[in-house]
Parts: sequence; structure tokens; C-alpha cells
Amino acid sequence: MDLISRISENFSESAHLKLQCMDALATPIASAIQMMVNCLQQNCKIMSCGNGGSAADAQHFSAELLNRFEAERPGLAAMALTTDSSTVTSIANDYDFTQIFSKQVRALGQSGDVLLAISTSGNSANVIAAIDAAHECGVKVVALTGRTGGKISEILREDDIQICVSATSTARIQEVHLLVIHCLCDGIDCLLLGVE
Repeated sequence: MDLISRISENFSESAHLKLQCMDALATPIASAIQMMVNCLQQNCKIMSCGNGGSAADAQHFSAELLNRFEAERPGLAAMALTTDSSTVTSIANDYDFTQIFSKQVRALGQSGDVLLAISTSGNSANVIAAIDAAHECGVKVVALTGRTGGKISEILREDDIQICVSATSTARIQEVHLLVIHCLCDGIDCLLLGVE
């Protein structure tokens, strides 16, 4: 096995997909930035959720907002619904795993908030349930998906935003998702702080 060639191929595929997606994703990313900035300016919060690598992305996003991204600034109101193990396991145990995010959205979500819902397949049942709960609470949704957007693309409302990475490899989709998250953080700081 030629590991160097395999590694080079991974780098090449990742770079190619990012460039391929740039034009298609720039507009929905910009719209999501504006939605999130409006939310934060109204003293509302951004919640995020996902499973596995997408849970890590949800936490990464909330950490960049709550602490800092690249510029010094006050913390921004963001929380990942994946991090409280007592809450997540009690809901999964007492009710059902599909409700681990939706019960939190119903308890914490308020009109004007935003939910960043992450699913590489677009079919994660608990993320879909969280989107449904967000709609019930007047929480706006930014869906970060992959492939064709899956079932999530079918339940989004007109004022929701979908950022869909049109690819089949989960690893490649997640690599673009991380770039999207950094674009969101950079754009939020740019609009709030006038960062160049």
C-alpha cells in the first residue's frame, strides 16, 4: 500500500470538493450569517446539534462563538445541545434517543433564536425532531447537510436556510462542514465588529 499516494489523494479530494462547492454555498452561508447576526443583535441565542462528528462540529461552532474566533470580542450567546451528558442520557433513557435534542429545544428555545442543525446524511431522526421542535417554538433553522439534503430538505420552511454539501463521502462532507462553520464565525465577527 502506498500511503503517501493515498494521503495525497485525500488532500486533493478535499481541496477539490471545497472549490467545487464554493459558488453554490456562498449565498446560503451569507444568508445564514445574516440570520445569526440578527438573532444575536436581538439578544437571542444560537443552539446547535448533531451526532458523532456532527456533534463535534456543533460543539466547535458554539465554542468559537461563546469564547472567541480570531478577534477579541465579548462572548456570544451560543450553546451545543450535545454536551450535557446527564440531560442527553436521561432523555434517551426515559423517553427515546430521537428526542435528545427536541426536548431541549422545546425547553430552551424562544422565538428569535436560531438552531444550527447538522446532519451529513440529512436523515438523522433526532436532528429532524429538533427542527420540528424549533418550528413549534418560533426558532429559525440553519440546516447544514450533505448528499441531497435527505429528509431535512423536505421539512425546512421557506424562511429556513439549508447549506447542503453535494457529495457522498461522509469525511469529505464533514471537512466542508468545518469550513462552513469557520465561514459562519468569520462572517458573524465581520458584521458585528467590522473585522477586516
